[in-house]
Amino acid sequence: MPAIATQETDLSSLLDDGLAAMALPLDTATCGKLLAYVTLLGKWNQVYNLTAIREPARMIGAHILDSLSVVPHLPARGALLDIGSGGGLPGIPIAAARPDLHVTMLDSVQKKTTFVRQAIGELGLTNAEVVNERIEKYQPQQSFNVIISRAYAELADFVAGAAPLLAEGGHMLAMKGVYPHEEIARLPKEFVVNEVCELSVPQIEGKRHLVKVSRA
Repeated sequence: MPAIATQETDLSSLLDDGLAAMALPLDTATCGKLLAYVTLLGKWNQVYNLTAIREPARMIGAHILDSLSVVPHLPARGALLDIGSGGGLPGIPIAAARPDLHVTMLDSVQKKTTFVRQAIGELGLTNAEVVNERIEKYQPQQSFNVIISRAYAELADFVAGAAPLLAEGGHMLAMKGVYPHEEIARLPKEFVVNEVCELSVPQIEGKRHLVKVSRA
């Protein structure tokens, strides 16, 4: 078997095993999009430096499964904003896994949004879009019922920037590593932490948590 075919098989097995461990069944077409995204990310990363992780096998756990770990915590439908999306994380995996959500990815770095726009087109994600803008200057036509960030900023800074874009009754979701006791303590009084969920992410080391915040 050619080396490239072996690599594709290995990545597919890593993804399948990870999804099974997370009890998150996805159809073959969706898995194909996720694997194609890893291939695109690896190719563009050689020039654009989109992620410090170079090995596609490590991208499965560190990027794909990590992003998908929040899927059970998302609403049944609506509009989601991914702030500081970078190379499309967690926005692209979420958009692939949840076609019932409209996913907008926001980042101020043009080379990253250029890649995300290309990925959206190649993967055929009709429920996704990308915006090249700073959060404080972003003025969408509609607000979002879910706003998420992954390693974007201090929790207080994230919610302060996201709150003006949040729909009434919506939630902000911050993906963190270890339980962020100190960041939660620094949260302004106009916001409240509704829940902190420990996320189980196969193929990565260290703790992962999801902090759910809303207006007080």
